[in-house]
This record gives sequence, structure tokens and C-alpha cells, in this order.
Amino acid sequence: MMHAFDILGDPVRRRILELLADGTQASGAIVEVIAAEFSISQPAVSQHLRILRDTGFATSRAEGRRRLYAVAPERFDEVDAWMQRFRRTWEPRFEALATEVARGKKARRERG
Repeated sequence: MMHAFDILGDPVRRRILELLADGTQASGAIVEVIAAEFSISQPAVSQHLRILRDTGFATSRAEGRRRLYAVAPERFDEVDAWMQRFRRTWEPRFEALATEVARGKKARRERG
């Protein structure tokens, strides 16, 4: 199986996943957006959809003549596990930012 970042490294596949993150999409709707944004053909978009499906990032099901795609969240566990190693570098910064935002809000309330 390909590493998750090999799949996600492609901008077309990332964009397809962004579309799917908003909910289930028909393949025709995906093709319309991706073809317009990346100037690629319907068969090329279908190939990207197949890769996402075959590698477990997306699921598909037939509904009449349409094929519907959705994000398969389980595959993102590998991405999350890899990112976990780096969270310790940015989480303290976000916590410090949250503290400063809270202090600013408190100061405004006290002044006003």
C-alpha cells in the first residue's frame, strides 16, 4: 500500500478530498470542479478518484446511474499518527496564544 503522503502529495487528489470533506459528492460534480480548476480531462479525474478509492481515502457507491464518493476517515488515522510526533512543537504555541487572547478579552472588559 502506498504511504498516505504519497497519495496526499498530489494537488488534484487533495482538492478532491477537500470537496468530499463537505459531504458526499457525485462523480460528475467532482469532475466538473476539478476539470475546471486543473484543466484536466474526465478520464484523468476518474483516475484520481480510483486512486483515492483504492487506497482507502474515499469510498464510492452506485446510486442509479450516478457514482457517489465520500471521504473514508479511517485512512486519515495514518496521517494523524504521523502528525502526532510534531504536535508537541505547535500545541504549546496555540495554548500560549489562547492565554493571550483571554487576557486581552479580560482587559477590554475591565476597561469598558
